[in-house]
Amino acid sequence: MATRIKHCGITRLQDAHLAAEAGAWALGMIFWPGSPRRCELGEAQMIGSALRRTVHLAGVFVNARMEEIDAVVQSVGLDLVQLHGDEGPAFCAEIARRSGAKVIKAVRVRSRATLQAAAAYHSDFLLFDAHVEGVPGGTGETIDWELVRQARLDAPLILSGGLTPANVADAVAATKPFAVDAASGTESAPGIKDPEKLKAFQEAVRGAQVAQAS
Repeated sequence: MATRIKHCGITRLQDAHLAAEAGAWALGMIFWPGSPRRCELGEAQMIGSALRRTVHLAGVFVNARMEEIDAVVQSVGLDLVQLHGDEGPAFCAEIARRSGAKVIKAVRVRSRATLQAAAAYHSDFLLFDAHVEGVPGGTGETIDWELVRQARLDAPLILSGGLTPANVADAVAATKPFAVDAASGTESAPGIKDPEKLKAFQEAVRGAQVAQAS
């Protein structure tokens, strides 16, 4: 199965179009106020209106209230909710029921025990990101791919954590994820995508898939 691409940290309609043209399966818009890649609601609504029939649209939240998440889902037309905080399994299940969106539960990986705990989440997808103390995501740090490879998961894996055009092929080969997720690795500045890096990322993923098939 071909590895899909999720580009996160989308803040502008023009970058959303560039990411879609570069083969994105999904676009991630961050609604956590503490992120340098926060997407303003009005811009997110324009992105949703323009691209909801072209790509999947994910909203990224960190310990947000359920009512807030549901309101953004309905306003933007999100079909994926990415929970990047301390949300428990019951919260994940309830937001899926209430909003109608599929849930990506993000897990910051630091040990095998972290991976075992992830099994409690019966979300639609699991996203593995690097663990950096006090930072919920977007650190640019990579994770132990061998540790990820050994994980036994019930949900499709989205691999994140410091992925760039230079290392994503190795990451795909090591972990064989459902999708890969990039934020800082395809930017010219926080929240601003670099067209050449987007294209190079897509080419690297494709190259990894060709190598696996041969």
